[in-house]
Amino acid sequence: MPNTMRPVQIDKFVKRIDKQIEFNKNKNILLDNLEIFQFANETVIAMSTIDKVNPDSRQFLIDYATDKAIEEFYRVNQYYSFGNNEKSHLKKIYSDLFENIQSKTDSVENISKKHYEKLKEWLKESNSFAEKIYKNADRKIDPVACSEYSPKLQFNILQIDTENLMQPVLDIGCGSSGHLVNYLKNKGFEVYGIDRYKFNSSNFITADWLEYDYGKEKWGTIISNLGFSNHFIHHNLRENGDYIAYGKTYMNILHSLKIGGHFHYAPDLPFIEKYLDNEQFDLRKHEINEYEFKAAIIKKRK
Repeated sequence: MPNTMRPVQIDKFVKRIDKQIEFNKNKNILLDNLEIFQFANETVIAMSTIDKVNPDSRQFLIDYATDKAIEEFYRVNQYYSFGNNEKSHLKKIYSDLFENIQSKTDSVENISKKHYEKLKEWLKESNSFAEKIYKNADRKIDPVACSEYSPKLQFNILQIDTENLMQPVLDIGCGSSGHLVNYLKNKGFEVYGIDRYKFNSSNFITADWLEYDYGKEKWGTIISNLGFSNHFIHHNLRENGDYIAYGKTYMNILHSLKIGGHFHYAPDLPFIEKYLDNEQFDLRKHEINEYEFKAAIIKKRK
């Protein structure tokens, strides 16, 4: 028989990857001792037949495992950041894992140990702040809260008037559900959302907001509630934060506005807003009930 697998068989491996990630959910990978990380029994059973996977299917599973791992790291801490280089490195880690499994030249225990050690080092290299937070933490850690808010709440916080909303609209950090994008789309607006999740709609773009090309004088309204600016603050306060990249992206966002366009965001960013060119941008802020920070609205004048 040819060395191929039917889609239903590939689907079994996909489900096994999902369950394996669930098996290690919230475990602290920054601990000195990684014995708590291991392959589930069902994963070990699945591994025994993985040599039947053809090259195309193998690459699909490597890509899928990489995406799911990235998604899980983001779920644990929304402030993790992985650029293209880090993602390529992670894909190599999973490629090595599949190769070691298929070659059967080492024990399952050793393959598991080496794999999670590689993941640990990869995370330390890509997000060094994580080691300071989690090295001496518990065996299981609580994810950093990351919520998706209703369109009504976001409109109230950011003082957005849909009657005078300039199009097209871009929601930066729209969330996996994209509530605001879907709401405005159903109202007939030309609207798009970007985030790190995988989407199946043309109105949503899978992108890192530091790497996305915002264009020039392209957007009528840009929105980001507790998203981009929240992360900007985090990186600005971190000793090794990527605040320069955030500062450049902040200016790229402003220059991507049409004349008369607005950037609505919260929390505000006083440490960079004070450098804005008053002849080019108007800045307005307002208090938000129940919150210590303010919301900001920047209008592009010219």
